[in-house]
Amino acid sequence: MNWDRIEGNWKQAKGKVKEQWGKLTDDYLNKIAGKRDQLVGKIQESYGIGKEDAERQVKDWEARNEALFNDVRKH
Repeated sequence: MNWDRIEGNWKQAKGKVKEQWGKLTDDYLNKIAGKRDQLVGKIQESYGIGKEDAERQVKDWEARNEALFNDVRKH
């Protein structure tokens, strides 16, 4: 996955992240700014789960939202 694409399209991706992890506040999401490691950390903290579980959830989310990782400049 190319998280540079997510960082560049964070406003769009943020809504999808919020759908998946509703406990993450807008403040958290703004601070995360598309950085995968920070997202995993906030999921761990907010949901009281281990790093492996948070990583697995993010991987599953990536697979379901693959279009967000595509180069949006290609039309």
